Amino acid sequence: MTIETPPALPRRYNAAVDLIERNLAAGRAGKIAFRDDRGTITYGELAARVDRAANALRRLGIEPEQRVVLCMLDTIDLPVMFLGAIKAGIVPVPVNTMLAPQDYDYILRDSRARALIVSDALYPRLAPILRDQPALKHVIRSGAELDTLLGAASIPAEAADTTPDDVAFWLYSSGSTGTPKGVVHLHAHPILTAELYAKPVLGIVAGDTVYSAAKLFFAYGLGNSLTFPMAVGATTILTAERPTPAHVAHILRAHRPTIFYGVPTLYAAMLAGPDLPARAELALRRCVSAGEALPENIGTRWRDRFGIDILDGIGSTEMLHIFLSNRDGDVRYGTTGKPVPGYRVRLVDDDGAAVPRGEIGELQVAGPTAAPQYWNNRERSRHTFMGAWTRSGDKYREDEDGYYVYCGRTDDMLKVGGIYVSPFEVEGALASHEAVLEAAVVGAEDEARLIKPKAFVVLKPGQAPSPALAEALKEHVKSRLAPYKYPRWIAFIDEMPKTATGKIQRFKLRQ
Repeated sequence: MTIETPPALPRRYNAAVDLIERNLAAGRAGKIAFRDDRGTITYGELAARVDRAANALRRLGIEPEQRVVLCMLDTIDLPVMFLGAIKAGIVPVPVNTMLAPQDYDYILRDSRARALIVSDALYPRLAPILRDQPALKHVIRSGAELDTLLGAASIPAEAADTTPDDVAFWLYSSGSTGTPKGVVHLHAHPILTAELYAKPVLGIVAGDTVYSAAKLFFAYGLGNSLTFPMAVGATTILTAERPTPAHVAHILRAHRPTIFYGVPTLYAAMLAGPDLPARAELALRRCVSAGEALPENIGTRWRDRFGIDILDGIGSTEMLHIFLSNRDGDVRYGTTGKPVPGYRVRLVDDDGAAVPRGEIGELQVAGPTAAPQYWNNRERSRHTFMGAWTRSGDKYREDEDGYYVYCGRTDDMLKVGGIYVSPFEVEGALASHEAVLEAAVVGAEDEARLIKPKAFVVLKPGQAPSPALAEALKEHVKSRLAPYKYPRWIAFIDEMPKTATGKIQRFKLRQ
């Protein structure tokens, strides 16, 4: 696949300065940059408040390259503090707002953060672990305390003398299968994701209003709600609320975004629920899905309802955003599309050799936004970052037309009778049954201690589990896939265990 040369950046470069100043230079000082549950902020007001944030952090004695953990709900305060830290050369670390106290304890110690900015609503969860943090010097709560801190700071703020290769921010991986890892990203990375994906593939423009169900602390949400709109001067809708189907439907109706970013489980739940808006109520022109591969039936049903395709793509915290994607006018449901310009992908076997087209291999990616390392984790860094190539942990195959088909996580792949079986393929077949809302497939041992597929199924509202339905689902899969792939066992459950990003935690099902 051809790779286009990413845009060159100046030798001295600060990501926050670029994202703000490009909008002021374009005459957008009076345009709304962010709208949250409490109000709005224009690009001009944002510039001033980011300067106050940079100087406020400096007044606290925090020095360049030291870390500040941001445990904040999606309000205007989060992009202000994120960009303010970057402008000052300080490293912001946005973290998942749904973690357990012990996870926050680990992140604060691992990052050696000097300050914690925390939303008032989240403070009680963190309070018990804040008493004994050897590196932590300051805890600032959002609301009146943060407003006072920023109000006392001066403007303008001098930007740190950084380069494209300086560390700009960290993001901690979800830790769904182990200890969270601090993923290090550079000043060059945000704007490169915008130049390589958001502008040419997504087609975002200044006139767009965007809403992302994925929150800002995710790599996916950070690009969706901050980098991409600021790169072109668009407006972002932020909300502290959980993205339930009902709340998302309310946002789509009330604020009429033109670009919506979701995840497969959310799209499925919206299609199955009672709150789905009518086509005429919405202003959408583009929908995006990432986090997990989008089942074909969800994409086609969404298109039939709204007349808009969902652009399914795959990215990672390590690569910062989407590097393999479907495109407007070139959507092939059941695939993740083709490489985004500026990125290369390859499929390799367990020995690192290229696999022939049509065969399953591990997906590896090369591109200019790859993280240089995991913080303080040399062993995992060496395993994941291999020179120009980054291991994705996903299994794929390339079809005869050059589209990439997701086959499952590397650790989730099954070998049945010596042949690889993709859990995602079986899940897709199950999800195409009219009674099924969600399905997850894992390996289980039969009486001969051989691995066979086992399915966990969440039914749609109004459907009741029964032995007859279980047998019907098995036959349904057999009618669509090779017979050896059908699930030998079907377990009906009320809810799938998931990470905060909506990914199914199959390791919990295996347990």
